[in-house]
Amino acid sequence: MASGPVSPRKSETKTELGLSAEQAAAAAMVAEARQRGLELTGPNGLLKLFTKNVLEVALNEEMTEHLGHEKHRAEPGRESTNVRNGTRSKAVISDAVGEVRVDVPRDREGSFAPQIVRKRQRRLGDVDEIVLSLYAKGLTTGEISAHFAEIYGASVSKEVVSRITDTVVAEMAEWSARPLDAVYAAVFIDAIAVKIRDGQVANRPCYAAIGVTVDGHKDVLGLWAGTGGEGAKFWLSVLTDLRNHGVVDVFFLVCDGLKGLPEVVANVWPLATVQTCIVHYADLRVMPRLSWDSVRGNGFGLARSA
Repeated sequence: MASGPVSPRKSETKTELGLSAEQAAAAAMVAEARQRGLELTGPNGLLKLFTKNVLEVALNEEMTEHLGHEKHRAEPGRESTNVRNGTRSKAVISDAVGEVRVDVPRDREGSFAPQIVRKRQRRLGDVDEIVLSLYAKGLTTGEISAHFAEIYGASVSKEVVSRITDTVVAEMAEWSARPLDAVYAAVFIDAIAVKIRDGQVANRPCYAAIGVTVDGHKDVLGLWAGTGGEGAKFWLSVLTDLRNHGVVDVFFLVCDGLKGLPEVVANVWPLATVQTCIVHYADLRVMPRLSWDSVRGNGFGLARSA
């Protein structure tokens, strides 16, 4: 995500370029992160790990159902001697995140036939389409269970779907509650439309925040499931949630041209510099008239209001 012109913090000592030493360093990190890519989805997307986690949770619960006991909890005196026998690595292709390497559990007798990633299956079906929504705050346990029930159909029991749901919910809660850094060089925010099943499948906005640390590393700070269209009011709750999780300050907040969003950012992090994503900024309807000629000169294709 590229960004438009920056404005430095007024309270800081400026360099010749108009940025403090701290801001200049942060701006360099942001530029490098943008160049490397900050996609949530795609082959280099940050959600690949989420897909791997969901698949491995489901596979392990399928193995528990197959063997009749959890790992290291086989009852003494049982008739079957079949037990877990490690894992094997398997590469599957996802349309959303590219290649994902998954550790598939094995059993000693070799009779385990996984359903979510079948034997000799190389391309994922509908699983990758719902991973984003599974990790978004705001989904109920029932909605998550409905997603898995749709994936499996009648191939596994409701009890297995329930156990998979409980495990995913626990992992989601742990991930969402993890400590965040106090300061980020930049936070990129945007809303993505995802399909969420709630009685019927409907598109709902998933609010995403990606952070770039002061060391230049990038991470998904959080995902939140919203309702209706994207709105500044919901973003206020998102950014407040990040502040409550320990994010004290942000050098740059990169966002689209949503009305009211700069005021929301200023309310949460008063010293943050708000940058507009160039894809959104290059629309003459949301750009200051004085900037039209300079942006036109850079060769951007601009949309002008009729």
